[in-house]
Amino acid sequence: MPESDPKVVNETKSEQSSAGHSARSRVSTATPSSSRPVSRINTASSRRVVTRSGRRSDHGWNSSAREELSGENADKDVDDDSDDDDSEKRVSSEFLDFGGLDIYNDDGWDTDLEAEPEVAKSADNDVPGRQIYIDACKLDGVIPASYFLRHMTDSSLDLRHHGLGADGMRPLAVALVMNTSILKLNLEDNWLDVEGGRYVCEMLSENCYITDIDLSNNRLGVEFAQQFVAVVVHNSTVTHVTLAGNNLNDKAAEYLAEAIMSTSHIEYLDLRNNKLGEAGGVALGPALAENSSIRYLDLSWNNIRRKGAVSIANGIKQNVLIQNLNLSWNGFGIDGAKALGEALKVNPVVEELDISNNRFTTEAAVLFGKGLAVNETLKSLKMGKNPMQSAGCFAVCSAIAKNSGCILQNLDFSDIMVNADFLELFKKVSDQLPGIKLYHGGDGIPARPKARARPVVRLKNYLQKRGLRCAVLFNDSEHTMLVPKSSFIKGLQGLEINLTPEDIEEIVDELDVNSAGDVNYSGLILSPTDFTEKEKKMANTIQTTRTRTREDPQ
Repeated sequence: MPESDPKVVNETKSEQSSAGHSARSRVSTATPSSSRPVSRINTASSRRVVTRSGRRSDHGWNSSAREELSGENADKDVDDDSDDDDSEKRVSSEFLDFGGLDIYNDDGWDTDLEAEPEVAKSADNDVPGRQIYIDACKLDGVIPASYFLRHMTDSSLDLRHHGLGADGMRPLAVALVMNTSILKLNLEDNWLDVEGGRYVCEMLSENCYITDIDLSNNRLGVEFAQQFVAVVVHNSTVTHVTLAGNNLNDKAAEYLAEAIMSTSHIEYLDLRNNKLGEAGGVALGPALAENSSIRYLDLSWNNIRRKGAVSIANGIKQNVLIQNLNLSWNGFGIDGAKALGEALKVNPVVEELDISNNRFTTEAAVLFGKGLAVNETLKSLKMGKNPMQSAGCFAVCSAIAKNSGCILQNLDFSDIMVNADFLELFKKVSDQLPGIKLYHGGDGIPARPKARARPVVRLKNYLQKRGLRCAVLFNDSEHTMLVPKSSFIKGLQGLEINLTPEDIEEIVDELDVNSAGDVNYSGLILSPTDFTEKEKKMANTIQTTRTRTREDPQ
C-alpha cells in the first residue's frame, strides 16, 4: 500500500475540521422560519471552557461571535478561529468525555426524580436541537437531562424539581431556541436564580412556539422582572405566565407594571406568594386599568394593603377583560373593601372573585356589599377566613337579596360561624337564586367532646354498684390494703368489666405502688378526700413513731 503524503493528510484534516466547525455554527444559528431573527444564543459563543489546569472560564451569550456568525463572512471568521477551537475542543473532550455512557439509556446516569414508563427508543436520532443540546452540555460541563432528550418533541415538557440551576438552564435554553414542538414548559423549582432567569428571557425573546411557561419558585428576583419587559415586547406567542414564589418585591412591581401595560397577548398571569406590598399595589393598579389582554390574575399571598389595595381595586374598576381575580391572603381591610365594592358597581366582566382572609370586618362587609347590590356578572364569591362574623355574612346576603339581577352560583364563607338569623335570610336568597351553593363554618357552637372516663373511676363505680369487697377480690386476708401486683391484676381479670390491658396498667400506675411492688388499693374504697386525709394521718403516725424510736432506743 503506498504511503500517504503527511502534508496532504494534515491539510485534509484541517479542511475537514474547519468545515465541520462551520456547519455546527450554522446549525446553532438556523431557524425554522426564514423570518425569524438570528439566535443570540449559540454554542460557539456561550461555551464554558475547561482548561488543562481544571479551571473554568465563562463566555457571555451576547458576545461578538454572534455578530461575526450573522454576516456574509461567517465561514471565513470561523475558519480563522478553527485552530483555536479545535485545540479548545480537544482539551474539553479530555475532561468532559462521558466515558462511553449512552445518554439515551436511563440505566446509565439518569438523574430524573420521577419514574418514567419504558419508552421505545427511536431509531431516528436526528431530532432538531438534540445534538445541539448534547454538544452544549459537553461544552458547559453539565450532564444532559435524559428526560428532556426523551420528551423534546412533546407538546408539553414538565421539568419540575430537576435541580437544573443556572448551569443546567444554559444548554437547555440553547436547544429550546430552535425547538418547534414544545408549547407548554414547566420549570418550577429548579433554583434558576438571576442568571438562569436571564437565559430563560433570552430564549423566550427568540422562541416563537412556547405559549405557556411556569417559572414558580426559582428565586428570580428584581433583575428578572426588568428583563421580562423585553420578553413581553419581543415575544408575541406566550399567553400564560406563572411567576409565583420568586421574591418579586415592590421594585419588581414597577417593571411588572410596565410589562402588563406593554402586553397585548398575555391572558394568564400568576404572581402569588411573592413580596408585593403597598407600593407594589400602587404600581400595579394603573397598569391593570390599561391592560387589554389579561383574563386571569392571581395576586394572592402577598402584602398588598391600604393605598396599594385601593389602587388595585381602582384598576379593576376600569379593566374590561379580567374574569377571574384572586386577591386572597392580603390585607385589603376596610379601605380595600370599600374600593372593591365601588369597582363591582361598574365592572362588567369579573365572574370569579376570591377575597378570603383579607381582614374584612363587619363594617368592611357592609361597604363591600354595596357593590354586590348592583353587580350582575359575579358568579363565584369567596370571603372565608375574614373576621366579619355572622353579622358580616348577614350584610353580604342582604345586599344579594336586594339585587334582582344577581347571578351568583357559589358563596363561600368558610371558617366563619353563622347564626339562625343568617340562615333564615339565606333561605330567601335561595328562593331568589335556586342554584346557589353556600359554604360556611357552622351554625352553632360545636359540642364539647365527652371526656374519656378514667379507668380507675370506672372500676371504683363498678365495685360500689355491686357492693364488692376489695379485700376478698384481691385476696387481702390481713386487710392491709396492700397486695402484690400479680394478685391485684388477677382480681381485675375476674371482673365482668371491659378493661383492656392498657386500662389495667393505667390503674396500677395511678394507685400507689411501694418499693416491693405491692399495690395500695385504698383509693378504690375511700373518696379522694378521705384517701388524702388517711395518707396524711398515716404519714404523721410514721413520723411520730420514728421520733419516739430516736428518743427511746430501747
